[in-house]
Amino acid sequence: MKLGFLGTLAVTAIAGSLVVSMASSREPAPASTPAPTAPAKDASRPSNLEQILAAFRTDLNASKVATLNRVMKMTAEEAAKFWPIYQKYEKELTAVGDRRVALIKEFVTLSNDGKLNDTNAAALSTGWLQGEQDRLDLWKKYNKEISAALSPIRGAQFLQVEHQIALLVDINVASAMPQVGAAK
Repeated sequence: MKLGFLGTLAVTAIAGSLVVSMASSREPAPASTPAPTAPAKDASRPSNLEQILAAFRTDLNASKVATLNRVMKMTAEEAAKFWPIYQKYEKELTAVGDRRVALIKEFVTLSNDGKLNDTNAAALSTGWLQGEQDRLDLWKKYNKEISAALSPIRGAQFLQVEHQIALLVDINVASAMPQVGAAK
């Protein structure tokens, strides 16, 4: 599937909303009623959210590759050096993204269940900031590696595209997140 900039924006907007809406799809349990127990999950089948995220990542990665090709206009020699580095980057970025999704799911669950308190809010904040630092560290690492393997211009082009796409994802996720409630 070939997506242009507007296609990337649309996929990003939909995915950001889906991550939060899937995580928050259950209504909060009333305080007087115990929460129902979840049915046993078949570990061999991914959850619906996992399937949606996998499809989103596939579409987003295809769009990122097309955008990088369009922006960088690499020679065959440059591409031979760039794409193996980029594949390592994407693998590491996926791990950072997985931790981010877990934090979002935890935050939405705690919010919906009325169980967000100072202790878990502090832990979630620490986890979120660590995720942001992890992504920044990845950008620094791979900007340096691409700059050394190709050129600083190529490293900057990679960084610019990745940053712009990350901003689109971040704004869409943030716009769908519930507001942090008052401390109890």
